[in-house]
Amino acid sequence: MLDANLKQQLAAYLQNIVNPVELSLALDDSAKAQELHALARDIEALSDKVRVSEAASNSARKPSLGIAPAAESARVEFAGVPMGHEFSSLVLALLQAGGHPSKADPALQEQIRNLPGKYHFETYISLSCQNCPDVVQALNLMATLNPNISHVMIDGALFQQEVNERNVLAVPSVYLNGELFGQGRMTLAEIVSKVDTGAAERDARQLADKAPYDLLVVGAGPAGAAAAIYAARKGIRTGLVADRFGGQVMDTVGVENFISVKSTEGPKLVAGLEQHVLDYDVDLMNGQKARRLSRGELVEIELENGAVLKSRSVVLATGARWRELNVPGEQEYRGKGVAYCPHCDGPLFKGKSVAVVGGGNSGIEAAIDLAGIVAEVTVLEFGAELRADEVLQRKARSMGNIRIITQAQTTEVLGDGKRVTGLRYTERASGESRDLALAGIFVQIGLVPNTEWLKGDIGLSPQGEIEIGSRGETSVRGVFAAGDVTTVPFKQIVISMGSGATAALGAFDYLIREPVATSRDAA
Repeated sequence: MLDANLKQQLAAYLQNIVNPVELSLALDDSAKAQELHALARDIEALSDKVRVSEAASNSARKPSLGIAPAAESARVEFAGVPMGHEFSSLVLALLQAGGHPSKADPALQEQIRNLPGKYHFETYISLSCQNCPDVVQALNLMATLNPNISHVMIDGALFQQEVNERNVLAVPSVYLNGELFGQGRMTLAEIVSKVDTGAAERDARQLADKAPYDLLVVGAGPAGAAAAIYAARKGIRTGLVADRFGGQVMDTVGVENFISVKSTEGPKLVAGLEQHVLDYDVDLMNGQKARRLSRGELVEIELENGAVLKSRSVVLATGARWRELNVPGEQEYRGKGVAYCPHCDGPLFKGKSVAVVGGGNSGIEAAIDLAGIVAEVTVLEFGAELRADEVLQRKARSMGNIRIITQAQTTEVLGDGKRVTGLRYTERASGESRDLALAGIFVQIGLVPNTEWLKGDIGLSPQGEIEIGSRGETSVRGVFAAGDVTTVPFKQIVISMGSGATAALGAFDYLIREPVATSRDAA
């Protein structure tokens, strides 16, 4: 099952197992069951602390693999073969079941141990989804720490009947005690906060007690991470507050234009960014969303939980998000056939017909990726010509199951109340309305800046981007901005990092000319 190189890497990891681990298999006669059996035996052969049992599992799903400390019932289960992006989830589950400590925040781990009640989580994933492992690994850790929590990862492509019965059309989709709990990427802190209803209030009290910063960065994508590092290196008190670390890069599968790194994946790049930030004295406040900016003697950032953070200067690096169609039916069927990540959700539409709205690079790349999975892809482009690079257009046109329609204005998402059934568009040349019968719609029409919370408080362009000067300065004294949220013309990772560094240096230059007494008086 595992090649020699992967076996060598896994053997090195398994040396960290402290206590015996038991793998419980539930198998049927399928080819996937044979793969899972081979995988379990490979793992067993690599460590004398791992034992496989083929009679110990009570799982209703086959094939499945349970992982637990020896002599305990499995609370962590993989329904399917955890390879692809989920191989790392398998490795971590083995280590944690074997007593290897997690690197998660110790306070958060203690909070999980003390959660009252019973929680059974089920997470539907696709093995090509780069967002899914974070959720799977978070829930696996929770199940390892608390005996009242259990979790099963379910490969949606393998358990199609179950996916159809539950109408799962987006991954990751998490169910708690049989009810839908959430969809999309969620951090460990976000999951725990959602389960522990008193967590938000406690967080707000702790954040409100923090002393003012010299520089507070809002947003933790490439621009925010670079700004925090450059600020901390100057020896000033630096805070970094973000909804989720990594921002949009976490949703990027392949990165091939990051200078000096020939090829990487978004989550790997983000992991490196986070570790680099944590190497410095930066107060990282993850899982927090800003809702208002105001300027008094200090700059104040009010968070959604009610806490207010104060700082002598601020760098805004809140990035951008996928632009929506804003047509009837889009929100109703979001996660029920309307999707924004073809790598994540594509496998759920195997053998079906889908549409991609958008003829730029992202749209055509999505169509090419989906063409290998689905029956047919229809690309709808508003303009008279595709906007994607010529090499991508040639590739798309060479594939027999990609159809391209230009001058098509999407006007409505159609559905039966439970899931998408089609799409309505207008032929811009003739004005006629057409319907397409579809199972899924992938929206790839660009980005919109995350600045709604700043309207009226800072200068924005007609496109909603923060207007900045050559040093990242904005219309508000002491407030700087960087990255995709700004008027910087090219939205690229390397450019965002550079603009983050520029904004931090601009803020530092501002601070050395600003009387220090301001922060002391306000504190």
